[in-house]
Formats: sequence, C-alpha cells, structure tokens
Amino acid sequence: MHQGGRLGGVGHWLQFSQPRVSMSSSHSVPDGSKFISPQGTRAVKGGQKPNAHSHEPDVSRKPPWLRVKLPSGARYEEVADIVRTHQLNTVCAESKCPNIAECWGRGTATLMLMGSVCTRACKFCSVSTGNPNGWLDPLEPAKVADAVALMGLKYVVLTSVDRDDLADGGAAHYAACVKAIHLRSPDTAVEALTPDFAGNHASVATVLDAGLATYAQNLETVRRLTHPVRDPRAGYEQTLGVLAFAKRHAPKTLTKTSLMLGLGETDDEIEQALDDMRAAAVDVVTLGQYMRPSPHHLPVERFVTPDEFRAYRELALGKGFVEAVAGPLVRSSYRAERVLEHNNLGL
Repeated sequence: MHQGGRLGGVGHWLQFSQPRVSMSSSHSVPDGSKFISPQGTRAVKGGQKPNAHSHEPDVSRKPPWLRVKLPSGARYEEVADIVRTHQLNTVCAESKCPNIAECWGRGTATLMLMGSVCTRACKFCSVSTGNPNGWLDPLEPAKVADAVALMGLKYVVLTSVDRDDLADGGAAHYAACVKAIHLRSPDTAVEALTPDFAGNHASVATVLDAGLATYAQNLETVRRLTHPVRDPRAGYEQTLGVLAFAKRHAPKTLTKTSLMLGLGETDDEIEQALDDMRAAAVDVVTLGQYMRPSPHHLPVERFVTPDEFRAYRELALGKGFVEAVAGPLVRSSYRAERVLEHNNLGL
C-alpha cells in the first residue's frame, strides 16, 4: 500500500512507502515507522508517517539562541533513574523538549500519564500515535506519587496523551494520580496540563475536583492555523471553551494556555489569540518557538528573536494576564513553579 502527499508549490504527487512494523522498543524505531508498544498497541513512532512535509526544509538553520547543552550531571542521572525504575513516561523525553538538560539537572520532570501512545496525530508533536484500546496501568497513580516523593517536588506538572479511546478521556485516571500525590505528599502543588477531553466539561471537572493549583490546556496556535497544525478532533473554540469552563468551575485555580510561534502566524493573529484567551478568563499564557521534532512534521516558517518574544510578553501583560512567559525555549511546563514570580521565569 502507498499513501500520496502533495509537495507544496510543485504540481505533481509524491508516493511514500508505508512504514514497516517493528516489534522493538520505540526508542530504537525510526520516526515515522510503525511499532508495537509494550502494551501491544500498534503505533506510529513520532506521530507522523513520511509525507509531503518530509521534503520541505525549515526557513533556515537554527539560530544560536536555540542551542542547548546536552543532558548530563549527577542530578540528571538521578531523575532519569527514578523515571526508569518507576516505569514512568515524561513529556520531556517523548516530546524531545530542548529544556530536558536544565529541568532534569535541577531535579524536576513533567510526568506524562496514561502511556506514551496518543490517539491523536497533531502535526507539531513527536508523541507516538495509535489506539491503546482502553489500556491503563492501574498502578500508575502509586508510581507517580512515589516518584514525586522521591524527587522531593513541591510543585509538579502532570500531562498526558489524548485518550479518545476512553469514555471519559481518562479523566478519572488523571484525577486518581492527582489524589495519590496529595495523599503521599500533602504539601506538593499539582499543575495539570490536560487533553481537551473532546470538550466534555464533566471530564474537565473530574480533574479539577482532584485539587489543582493550575489547570492548563494548550491553544497551541492561532485560529487560522489550528488545522492543519492540530489533529482534526482538536479545535480552537473547543480549547477556549474548556479553559472558560475551568475558570467558572474552579475560580481559585489558575488557568493557563500556550502558543507556539514560528508556524506562519501574523502579529495580528497573535494579538487576536491573546484577546480570545482573556475573553475565556485565562490567567497565564506562555509563548515559545516551534521547533520541528522530525522531518515528517510541519516545517518552521520563522525563528522568532528574543527581542520579539519580549515584545509579545509586554503585549500580553498589557491585556491583563497575571503573567506572560515568553522566550525561544519556553514550553508550557517550563519552570512552572516560578510563574508567579512575575519576572518571565528569570529569563
């Protein structure tokens, strides 16, 4: 079997071979190839098969301000060992986050719940995609709580893959993990960066009621670029609706969302997105550079300069956000525990 893709700006079709299925660990499988996860899920490594974007270059080479150190150091190895021992997934590793050296080096990690296979296939995201067919690890809440206690975290960010295969999107399991952390580490604050739960507000309420310091759901991009950037099941208005409901349901919980820049958005579109967030009563916004995780993902259209990020931060603060965090390497969960220092996380 073959799949076809249109090469942008060229009037002919390209044919791409269907990736072969591998039974090996996902870490040894090339991006775009099929593999079988340890839970028996058939998935695509990195979320995107070879397609027309595979032949589209980024606008230019990465500028010097995007260079980061390679992961190393005793504290980094300690966190890595905790993650391995407790069989945890982290968004740091699965999403190829550029800040993994810094965050793990200071003893923090963003834990990813409900496995490492997502039911969605957003064209910016490197998390593998497939159908977990209802699989959940019943021991995960205890494992997560143990890991948080071992790392001595006073603030932890939990995120997860989308689980459209579950009736509640995994909300009950998510809430169980939050409650387990509170039980084991009562003084630890929890931030949840959740899926959109297909717009199901009852599922959003289930997670909120577990006790959160911050509730986050990412808008990701401006309205015009929502599709093709996000999976067709995601939506600009759907995310704004989730965020607005979260603030109504739990007024004392901070709400937060994020934009990636460099996908072709305009300044006017960025400003409109900020206005839309404030209309949904969002408290905190983060803005960072989109960086292509593999050749099969969307190309980078623009590398935003540090000065431009500073200007976007001032624009957002002027609109009434409690805080706006902006910078080339900023990600939604980056230095999340410091967001209320009101200093752009010390950047």
